[in-house]
Amino acid sequence: MSEQRIGQNSKVTLHFALKFDSGDVVDSNFDKDPATFTIGDGSLLPGFERALFGLKDGDQRSFEILPEQGFGIPNEQNVQTMPRSQFDDMELDYGVLVIFKDAAGGEMPGVVKAFNDQQVTIDFNHPLAGKVITFDVAIITVQNSTL
Repeated sequence: MSEQRIGQNSKVTLHFALKFDSGDVVDSNFDKDPATFTIGDGSLLPGFERALFGLKDGDQRSFEILPEQGFGIPNEQNVQTMPRSQFDDMELDYGVLVIFKDAAGGEMPGVVKAFNDQQVTIDFNHPLAGKVITFDVAIITVQNSTL
């Protein structure tokens, strides 16, 4: 049996960590159960998936994911200023996550960037937008469809 390598539609079980250049860990499952997903199912951003292509059972790697392949470049149009009156019942602080409903009823998270008595500035960019992310992986199993 030939060794199976990660490609489109591979089922992958792995441990991972996302870290900043400083070494601070954003997310990790190395101390938990491994994650299992299928390449292309939307579980991972495409840039993270592409980094895995060609890896096999037992491989351990560290990849640098640039913003363009990861969580994107911050967009100034995603920073909105709103009247303070829309937040009357809320105690605001810098960095607080606020969830808004969009026109379709979906949720849109935003982070408080600034506020005063008249207005509140909310950043709707992904919190990791603009960041270089180190993606550490330990591949446990790779299964490719035989269809």
